[in-house]
Amino acid sequence: MRVIIGFAVASAVTIASSAIVPARAIDVKVARACDALVAKAFPPRQPGNPASSSANGNAKVQRDYFNKCVANGGKMDDAAAAKSK
Repeated sequence: MRVIIGFAVASAVTIASSAIVPARAIDVKVARACDALVAKAFPPRQPGNPASSSANGNAKVQRDYFNKCVANGGKMDDAAAAKSK
């Protein structure tokens, strides 16, 4: 009886987990374009040192800018960059 209950629980978990839709991966071209736009909008304090912090915003602002860029398909207007500074 325990084996049957265990098999039923395992089957239910497997069926439930297969119903989850995986996240879509972003296009490489969009990711590269957005990475370049983030680097342009938020330059490091020390040129040539990517480990130095940004002069224009913190990491959360940069992530938000990148995510908005990805949502827009790799195209950002300059007004949004000026606003985030």
